[in-house]
Amino acid sequence: MPTASASTTVEDAVRRRRGDLIELSHSIHAEPELAFAEFRSCAKTQTLVAERGFEVTKAVAGLDTAFRADFGSGSLVIGVCAEYDALPEIGHACGHNVIAASAVGTALALADVADELDLTVVLFGTPAEEAGGGKVLMLDAGVFDDVAAAVMLHPGPLDIARARSLALSQVAVTYLGREAHAAVAPFLGLNAADAITVAQVAIGLLRQQMAPGQMAHGIVTNGGQATNVIPGHAEMAYTMRANDAASLRELEARMSDCFLAGAIATGCEHRVEPTEPAYHELAPDQWLAEVFRDEMVRVGRSPVGADVEAALPLGSTDMGNVTQLLPGIHPIVGIDAGGASVHQPGFATAAAGPSADDAVVEGAIMLARTVVRLAESSTERERVLARQQRRVAS
Repeated sequence: MPTASASTTVEDAVRRRRGDLIELSHSIHAEPELAFAEFRSCAKTQTLVAERGFEVTKAVAGLDTAFRADFGSGSLVIGVCAEYDALPEIGHACGHNVIAASAVGTALALADVADELDLTVVLFGTPAEEAGGGKVLMLDAGVFDDVAAAVMLHPGPLDIARARSLALSQVAVTYLGREAHAAVAPFLGLNAADAITVAQVAIGLLRQQMAPGQMAHGIVTNGGQATNVIPGHAEMAYTMRANDAASLRELEARMSDCFLAGAIATGCEHRVEPTEPAYHELAPDQWLAEVFRDEMVRVGRSPVGADVEAALPLGSTDMGNVTQLLPGIHPIVGIDAGGASVHQPGFATAAAGPSADDAVVEGAIMLARTVVRLAESSTERERVLARQQRRVAS
């Protein structure tokens, strides 16, 4: 169990900065920015930790809106992940302003006990979670190599200690046919829009045979420009999800055949191109998740049970890739959104409301106290350090 002094210190540190953290959350919320263009939000997320003495390294992994901020020189390196990208048109309907502010609060609190607990605290600014896979690119660049464990939280309609997610990949599909006048000589054309129709019908029929957890959803991004011209160029974007990476690969292969069917049926050429790195499913560390569950209960929250966790609808996150490589958690901290869920306008409004402000503060407290528990448990500390050493050596 943590010493009273360290756990009390981090909680007091967060509560002292409550006003600053809520101001940060509201400021990011007021100026939503899309993936890889979160310049203001990235700068705002760095401000408080820079003032505290964190050493900030900007544009890590070659990403203009990514950063790493380090404090301390302890043997146990803990990463705290901040997200701050928004969604097109509906802004912070995923509540990333809450994620950023709670991450800053966690980092500031842990800085106050870094020497006592032999910690190095690292705040990661991770762009483009909604589209682009910022964490995947940072992992590939080695930015997480020295990190023994990584933590973050996400707002949602419920409290979920051991949140799961689906593996995900996204592609752009292009069909190239031949234009022709739709009335004078349609027989001279190869209809790229028809290729999309055939592919979508094939996908619709495939859904009956998809394995549990497999999903596909897409939109037409270019279906032609004029009704009297046979479209010679058409495009669509598709997202594929599955319970795990192996199931996702199976789905990708079957979807590829559906895309091909459109080309064969219409005589068009086609290409399928990934638009971002694949997201793996979350693999939350069991010990860290259970400690966080204890902290949820301690502050008066009611996390859903393990049986409910396993049955809840899922999204996808690039934090899954992080947890596949190192111990980590991505719990959901509930806010009152009036019945709205993530990616709905009502949730965007709620993300700057009173319950979201509480989630910022309580979330930072819970994350910081969870890290304190890890740092003070000799068995668990050694476990995550040994895993980090094996990972780097392999």
